Amino acid sequence: MVETTGGGPGDGAAEVLDRPLPDGVRRRVVQIVSDGFGGLTVVELPAQLRQYARFAPNRRAKFAGNAMAAALETDPLFRQRIAEKFREAQPELAGVLDSGSPPPPAADPLDVAAAAYVLRPTGWVKLVTAAGEEAQRADAERAGEESRAELERLREQLTEARELTRTETERLRTELDAAKREAESLHRKLRSALSDVKRGEAALRKLRGELDTVRSEGQTQVSAAESESRRLKTRLGEAEAALEATRRAARENRSVEDMRVRLLLDTLLESAQGLRRELALPPVSVRPAETVDAVEPGRMTPKDIAARALSENDPAILDQLLALPQAHLVVDGYNVTKTGYPQMPLEKQRLRLLGQLSALAAQTGAEVTCVFDGAELVAPVLLAPPRGVRVLFSKPGITADELIRQLVRAEPPGRPVIVASTDREVADGVAKAGARPVASAVLLKRLT
Repeated sequence: MVETTGGGPGDGAAEVLDRPLPDGVRRRVVQIVSDGFGGLTVVELPAQLRQYARFAPNRRAKFAGNAMAAALETDPLFRQRIAEKFREAQPELAGVLDSGSPPPPAADPLDVAAAAYVLRPTGWVKLVTAAGEEAQRADAERAGEESRAELERLREQLTEARELTRTETERLRTELDAAKREAESLHRKLRSALSDVKRGEAALRKLRGELDTVRSEGQTQVSAAESESRRLKTRLGEAEAALEATRRAARENRSVEDMRVRLLLDTLLESAQGLRRELALPPVSVRPAETVDAVEPGRMTPKDIAARALSENDPAILDQLLALPQAHLVVDGYNVTKTGYPQMPLEKQRLRLLGQLSALAAQTGAEVTCVFDGAELVAPVLLAPPRGVRVLFSKPGITADELIRQLVRAEPPGRPVIVASTDREVADGVAKAGARPVASAVLLKRLT
């Protein structure tokens, strides 16, 4: 960046910078322009910078740095406006530079050079040049310090590498000695193992000889056992022939005894018939089966008569059913509660129904199971089932109706099962499975 034109007279505008603006100074100049940028109106900005008017200072310096530097170099009026904003922001430094006084010793040379570049006081080129040289000198010193530090670090690494190499060498020597000793031990063990193998081969040859001897003795014993087996089979044949002769003689003796018993039986039968004729006994008109109390086809039993006299909505029907031996009452919970008291919350519906069912179970002694639909639950129900009542919730994906049908199918054929539900599909399904459906209203009447 080279300054070629200036502002008003007597402000150092005639001075010319004959070298590029140092990077450090350039960054500080861009920051000064970005800070003063926000204090200007859109009209006061050069046309190429108006698109960055709403950017934050740091973002503006990042994306519009080159454009701001170019505008500051080519637009004297824009530079004067930025200089005024800088004087307002840092009046002390601007006053020192405008008066031609030397900058404060504590001031950063880069900040001083950037301010001089913007304000253009007399001698600003010297300040910028001096700042660039100072920055180069600082960079050189910093590079030298870094080089010395790097050299020192490399020396330390070399020392550590030598020490590590020496340690590793000693460790490897120690491991080599241990390996040699282990190899010698393995050689000794190998020689001992070879000796053991030779002894084992000798013992194996001995065992093979003994095995051959045992095989010969075994073959001799097998031959003797086969001869004994043939002899025993011969004796067994003789024994079976003798047994068959004995059985034949027994059958002949039994036929004689059977003949004597049959003759005695015929004598008794003829005597009984003669006695019946002599006493003139009439034929028997009543059979034992007719003395048993039962219902013949086409006749009504007392139970049928009682059932016919009751309405389907009479709670007495439920009492008759629960009085059957081993009766099991299955209740469609929400179907009953929403029929009787639908305005109550579900939790209170469950508690009220379960309390009434507990009293019914205590009165009748029947087994009672209450089924609720688990699909409406947002969380597991913490409930202590009342005495005498089994409480079940259906699993996800299974309705309470299906769970009731599973309970009915689980019962053995012949056991009285009563299902309380107004759902027609449930009633028809359990009826096909052998259960007796009862309307929910009947159960509610019985409970109240």
